[in-house]
Amino acid sequence: MNLNKIALLLVLAVPLLLAYRPSTPLEIKAKKPNIIYIFADDLGYGELGVYGQEKIKTPHLDRLAGEGIRFTQHYASAPVCAPSRCMLLTGKHPGHSYIRGNYELGEFSDEMEGGQMPLPEGTITIGHMLQKNGYQTGIVGKWGLGMHTTTGNPNLQGFDYSYGYLCQKQAHNYYPTHLWENGKWDTLNNPPITVHQRLSPTTPFEYFIGKEYVVDHMTAKALKFIEKRKDKPFFLYLAFPLPHLSLQVPEKALSPYLGKFAEAPYTGDKGYSPQRYPLSAYAGMITYLDDQVGIIIAALKAQGLDDNTLVLFSSDNGTTFEVGGVNSGFFNSTQGLRGLKTELYEGGIRVPFMARWKGKIAPGQVSDHLSVQYDLMATLADLLKIEAPKNDGVSYLPTLLGKKDLQKQHPYLYWEFPEKGGQIAVRLGNWKGVKVQMKTNPAAKWELYDLSSDRSEQKNRAEELPQRLNEMDKIVEREHVPSHIKDWEFVSPKFKRN
Repeated sequence: MNLNKIALLLVLAVPLLLAYRPSTPLEIKAKKPNIIYIFADDLGYGELGVYGQEKIKTPHLDRLAGEGIRFTQHYASAPVCAPSRCMLLTGKHPGHSYIRGNYELGEFSDEMEGGQMPLPEGTITIGHMLQKNGYQTGIVGKWGLGMHTTTGNPNLQGFDYSYGYLCQKQAHNYYPTHLWENGKWDTLNNPPITVHQRLSPTTPFEYFIGKEYVVDHMTAKALKFIEKRKDKPFFLYLAFPLPHLSLQVPEKALSPYLGKFAEAPYTGDKGYSPQRYPLSAYAGMITYLDDQVGIIIAALKAQGLDDNTLVLFSSDNGTTFEVGGVNSGFFNSTQGLRGLKTELYEGGIRVPFMARWKGKIAPGQVSDHLSVQYDLMATLADLLKIEAPKNDGVSYLPTLLGKKDLQKQHPYLYWEFPEKGGQIAVRLGNWKGVKVQMKTNPAAKWELYDLSSDRSEQKNRAEELPQRLNEMDKIVEREHVPSHIKDWEFVSPKFKRN
């Protein structure tokens, strides 16, 4: 071969050689993290060991907090189920959200199952946002935002896979005849049970115990979802119904607490199913929830997903009021906070929140960053460096990752809630304003509390600080958008009530 041909080959080969280089770790595109958001139902601020609970054992959740970060000033978007879930998924606060209360449709029986007010067509959820960015999405557990025959069908609202209760009323029974999987009836081996009836000779305690506990099915489906999608990024919204009433729990969860409390049978006189051991059953339900979290974390480790999965845990609102055999005072469920579910005092909306991401979130952190559940959309968009749909949230990603100097703050938090007489609340720094019974008294006065020194909201400072109240009035005027439901429109109604 002559020199001219050799020179020509070199001219052609050199660019190809320069173009080919083995990939280095810096050049491999980082895999998007998996995201699991676990949502408890009616779990109070003080019902986990890591939040001060002394009678109920929650070792897995305590460990999750210890291996990550725990928030002490995190809020539910609303004090009851459906609006809280809507706001979590849409990133909207209560003055902007389409769903603002538990608008019930249908009845409790299978034949009359109707669900709740459905999300409308055109809603943009976290599921939609993540689907658009390469995520496989799933909802397992309690939905409460519309039946499969409506625009609220979870498979139309950003979720590739759905399994669980579509109707919240069905979720009052932990031994239902069926759940729903992608809009199809999934039969469970349980007889029909009408939970809202009192104990009687024809309905003994045993009547309220079925064969297949619904939580076990949910955990199994969640594990299968993770297994099938482990090679691609996934988002799992795992909305366990525990510890919402009724007080139904498997024997294996009940037995560790039997004999530990002085308790009398609950006979069903305040709704929901009777229970021979109400205190033990309630504690057992929370520990069983804790067990499920432990199963999920173990599965992530076993499948090599632990390092690349962000796990978040919270509750849709505070602990329930004194019905169905619940005794929040006995368990100190609010850790001294005032109020319960359905109320905009702290006990109804301040909730546990923790996050774990091995290697990314430093262990053992406790944060007093002021945050709320409708921040989730902004946070996940920040995590993925994508543009979020229009929302009311503030990303708490910097706090998760230990970058407090980059953390933006909410100038204020706003709530409105049309049930229990009509209530609004504003948190402005450490100041919290609350108005109640606004439907019967549109001129209701503000109550004002300094949460830095009065976390139990006992000393009303409203008369001392009229300027602070004026600021809150302006926030309400700015943030309230009229609702599409007359019953929900109480802040500035354009009609007279009967």
